Amino acid sequence: MGERRQARIAAFQALYAWEESGETVESLLAFNWLDNKPEEPVLVFASLIIKGTLDNVDRIDREIRSNLKKWSFERLSRVDLAILRIAAYEIIFQEDIPPTVTIDEAVEISKKFSSPDSYKFVNGVLDGIRKANLS
Repeated sequence: MGERRQARIAAFQALYAWEESGETVESLLAFNWLDNKPEEPVLVFASLIIKGTLDNVDRIDREIRSNLKKWSFERLSRVDLAILRIAAYEIIFQEDIPPTVTIDEAVEISKKFSSPDSYKFVNGVLDGIRKANLS
């Protein structure tokens, strides 16, 4: 598994923990919750995603809300919400990463960690965010 995928998975897990238990940003960025600490490049990219997502969570959540079709924000599973948040952060704020790459990564993470059909939902919401943020 590539370094960036590892970083995205760590960021997703951190955002899930933040939503579930209110972990502090400092605690999340210490990565003490990981059984095996990854290499430095993984930690650096994961930290960027975690901090960037949390710094911009209000805007990110507005983007997610505006791209939900026949679904309320409150009904989102915490797993899907964490995946959507990190991917939306990348789409909106990380101009050096092609949105299609971000969406593909989020779909793969969703296939591994969420319910069997969630990846379709994640793909649709993120594609809407991508279209709304075309430069």
